[in-house]
Amino acid sequence: MQATATLVDWEAAGAAAAALVPPGPAMTRAEIEDLVAELRSCASLAVDPVAETSGLEAGEDGGAVLVVDRAGWARANAASFGALMDPVLSAALQRQKAGRSGGRGTPEGPAALAAVTRAVNAAETGSLLAFMASKVLGQYDVLAPDGGRLLLVAPNVAHVETEIGAVPSDFRLWVCLHEETHRVQFGANPWLAGWFRGQVVELLDDMLEDPASSLKRLVDGLGRLPDLLRAPAPGADAPAGSASGGLIDLVQTPEQKERLDALSAVMSLLEGHADVVMDEVGPSVVPTVAQIRARFGARRGGTGPVDRAVRRLLGLDAKVAQYRDGARFVRAVTAQVGTPGFNAVWSGRGTLPSAAEHRDPAAWVARVHG
Repeated sequence: MQATATLVDWEAAGAAAAALVPPGPAMTRAEIEDLVAELRSCASLAVDPVAETSGLEAGEDGGAVLVVDRAGWARANAASFGALMDPVLSAALQRQKAGRSGGRGTPEGPAALAAVTRAVNAAETGSLLAFMASKVLGQYDVLAPDGGRLLLVAPNVAHVETEIGAVPSDFRLWVCLHEETHRVQFGANPWLAGWFRGQVVELLDDMLEDPASSLKRLVDGLGRLPDLLRAPAPGADAPAGSASGGLIDLVQTPEQKERLDALSAVMSLLEGHADVVMDEVGPSVVPTVAQIRARFGARRGGTGPVDRAVRRLLGLDAKVAQYRDGARFVRAVTAQVGTPGFNAVWSGRGTLPSAAEHRDPAAWVARVHG
């Protein structure tokens, strides 16, 4: 048995999420089959417009395109998280054992206690995955153990297109344009996936270096929960840099926050670029793109006070800010140096924008283009 099995049973976490998440809108078998077929078709239709607009091509390096239900998304992400985190958790566990035994190592705890620990962690992780599985329309899973893959969550697409009154064929293609852009970002720049995974692993490893200190920071920070839960009104435009990272903010050291901010700047680039491309493809491909953008943008802040509070705790309001701030950066740079000049951003780690350059796109242009 692997050491990490005492911490999280990822297969059980995926199963718990699949059991907890509601199945989605009521649809006949024929409607489901039509939805799945059209999403697959839209994923193919999105390839050429995204390549033409972005100036990037993924080819076969972008990975598979899969249409899944909510349970399938949860299981896929549980597997990806396990592949990423198992080595990190294993190393942290070994360090903890070595510290207790003066470097000699200690045997595993009682089997019954270990089983309870795995079950509790799986249930907690499954609950989080279940919440997320009902929200995500699509995802480029860069952490997948066998290479990146694009996931389209069919019931969520159907739910949102009905909720905002969108033309189904337009909305489905619009979603695929965004996710295809993510597939192209990583497929056209193979170094990016390895760098991204490495940054996440290093950050997690650093945060697990001293679990006792992290727990103390969490306890000390619980008094800030009311501020953390005080979400802005739907549609409100928070000041730049004010988006909370959620509960993770309570356990980070200043150094860890700085590293996370640098990683968030890259996430903002990826999300903002995808938003710009999906909108710039234009009405010739998605006739009602302006209407979809307006209605979908109004929805991004959450659909009710409880939903907004949970999203804020999980740091999802920070993700909304990533779309906005990243799109602003992409448009500003492109206006100065054009799409080919902007695409210098993918040349390597040294050309990725910092958090400060997101706020000052001209500084990035000056640094990279002189």
